[in-house]
Amino acid sequence: MRSSLVDVLPDLLELLVFGLGSAGLSLAGAYIERFAFVTFEQGNVEIAVWAVVMGAVALYFAYNVGTDKVRPKLRDVRAALA
Repeated sequence: MRSSLVDVLPDLLELLVFGLGSAGLSLAGAYIERFAFVTFEQGNVEIAVWAVVMGAVALYFAYNVGTDKVRPKLRDVRAALA
């Protein structure tokens, strides 16, 4: 069934928010991992290990949001507009 764009607008907004959130978490995780690498090179191992864990957590949440929220919502929107 083909829905109008107005009917799908809330789903599109939700898809946009979760997509941007996943992208932002991915960028933050990559930046934190880079910070951890630079910190380790400077010899501050304790902070580097802490940063590696924090970066891994950010990347994990980015993956979770992408697979649990973005992909199913994208499939729903594409089905509604088809």
